[in-house]
Amino acid sequence: MITIGIIREGKQPPDKRVPLTPEHCKFLLEKYISTLRIVLQPSSVRAYRDNEYTDLGIELNEDLSVCDLILGVKEVPISMLIPAKEFMFFSHTIKKQPYNQKLLQAILEKHISLIDYEVLTDAEGKRLIGFGKYAGIVGCYNGFLGLGKKWDSYTLKPAHQCHDQREVEAELHKVKLPKNFRLVLTGGGRVANGALEILSHINIKKVEPDQFLNTDFDGPVYTQLSVKDYVKRTDGMPFTTSDFYHSPGQFESNFMPFARKADMYIPCHFWDNRAPYIFTAQNALEPGFRIKLVADISCDIAGPIASTLRPSTIAAPFYGYDPITGKETDFMHSEAIGVMAIDNLPCELPRDASDYFGNELINNIIPELLGKVKSEVIERARISDLNGNLTPRFENLSEYAEGKLI
Repeated sequence: MITIGIIREGKQPPDKRVPLTPEHCKFLLEKYISTLRIVLQPSSVRAYRDNEYTDLGIELNEDLSVCDLILGVKEVPISMLIPAKEFMFFSHTIKKQPYNQKLLQAILEKHISLIDYEVLTDAEGKRLIGFGKYAGIVGCYNGFLGLGKKWDSYTLKPAHQCHDQREVEAELHKVKLPKNFRLVLTGGGRVANGALEILSHINIKKVEPDQFLNTDFDGPVYTQLSVKDYVKRTDGMPFTTSDFYHSPGQFESNFMPFARKADMYIPCHFWDNRAPYIFTAQNALEPGFRIKLVADISCDIAGPIASTLRPSTIAAPFYGYDPITGKETDFMHSEAIGVMAIDNLPCELPRDASDYFGNELINNIIPELLGKVKSEVIERARISDLNGNLTPRFENLSEYAEGKLI
């Protein structure tokens, strides 16, 4: 018998998402009837109320010390960590984030085995679980919310005020775009696919990158760029994906031709800090730079997109970037580049996002945890063990864990 606990989210501001919904728990208990027990810690902030779980027979208990594995979503506060237990959550430590250094230290001191969702991958390194799709859905929606506000052309209901994705999609019929509207999106994968779901509900046509640059259209259009479209080698040699990922420092941005054509930019890419910036503060000052709104789903602060100065929030999703001063200004200022850079976008649709995440957890990870499938998936994602040590795969975090800021 394995007992899984679902911890109350303790990080502030509160996160309403859950790793497993009530229906997920019911399904698992029925499927693994003699080998699995699930214990839910009470919570007043979840998108799913406690009684939605208990009505389906899920056990409610403040004490999770009986659990073999404890699941959360965001970082578990140090005060809520239970020594000598196995935890699974997004720790945001593998990039040596300074704000979570003490968390990793506490995990090691308390002899906790931490499995991080972010590094649950298959043998080829593809992530098996995440909220990226809903970051893309909400981020793209928020971009059009901001566009209507900035151009005073239509009004959308904020995503977090919508009951679910269906209501979000129903709002999109209000979007009215001028015929010469142009949008560019960078990246692929889960995040971009989520953004594309939103675009499919708007009257906007997808075109190829070369068409976007060289063709006139009688209606709104967008294009999706892969890395080969927006970076180029500094030595003029042909682009190869393998060279870029191996030596990104040998490349430079080739984004400006698109910045001169686009009104709105939606970054959905993964950015390596060794890679070139996509557009710099100097680029934003160049003649012909046309972008007036950036819905930065990737949200790399002080990173590849000059206008992303800080994260924004669900309560205050927009701010302006002044290209002349390089500083923040009023979102509605006529010369400002509008910025949306919320770093917890899936929280705006917590029930949908939790349902999606839980399905991936059930399909890709739970059989591994229960020993029904034998592979290295779990061990590749185990950052620390029950002896208070980093696992060999994460020994690069040793100085960070010792208190040194890298």
